[in-house]
Amino acid sequence: MRRAGLALVLLATLLLGLPAAADASNRRVSISDYQWSDSDLNLDLGEHVTWYWTGPDTMHSVTGQPPNAGQWDSDPGSLPQHNIGDNYQLTFEQPGIYHFQCKIHSLVAGTVVVSNSPGDPDSEPDPVPKSNVDLKAPKMRGLELARKFGPSGSPLRYSLNEGGKLDVEYYRLSNKGKERFAGWATYKSYVGYNRARIGKRKPNFKPKAGRYVAEFRVIDKSHNTSKAKKRSFRIW
Repeated sequence: MRRAGLALVLLATLLLGLPAAADASNRRVSISDYQWSDSDLNLDLGEHVTWYWTGPDTMHSVTGQPPNAGQWDSDPGSLPQHNIGDNYQLTFEQPGIYHFQCKIHSLVAGTVVVSNSPGDPDSEPDPVPKSNVDLKAPKMRGLELARKFGPSGSPLRYSLNEGGKLDVEYYRLSNKGKERFAGWATYKSYVGYNRARIGKRKPNFKPKAGRYVAEFRVIDKSHNTSKAKKRSFRIW
């Protein structure tokens, strides 16, 4: 009886020393603003964690620390420099406590605790983290400009899906139709309908009678540039 009781005590002690089963399956974590979106993760055996660099800061690594995670590094042998949307995934096959931190920013860190219970390697309860940086170019629609006008210019009408700066480049056409750069102008633009007076005298454009081609682009606050659109006109 004493031996049986001692065995039960030893078994209970061993079980208490192992991490308990996790409440969630595989996890997705974003690295942003010099921290993990969740720095204390709980998994079961066979489950994984996927880290995403969502920016704007991307010079971070996911580097395992001894004794349990020293074999893992998202950037082995180099300093981290990631693109927005990069990801790094690890699967945990042994129970234990695993510590990670960025190799150049020690505060960008977290812990993965893995239980001794079999997990679900296929479930993905977390959504893919969204980027914190705007990578989409603005869209310009409904571009309307008169084909002929005087030196005081003519209204340009257009609409945008986001605010930014309208950049205009002017090219004067020779008698043979060859384009020659003639100047430029910029205009602040807004979401929705916009108007700008095109072809009038500006600090960097001096209109003269003749044929022109204007090239229009919109640059948003994140420096994304729309596709260029061209319009031909004549100044009399």
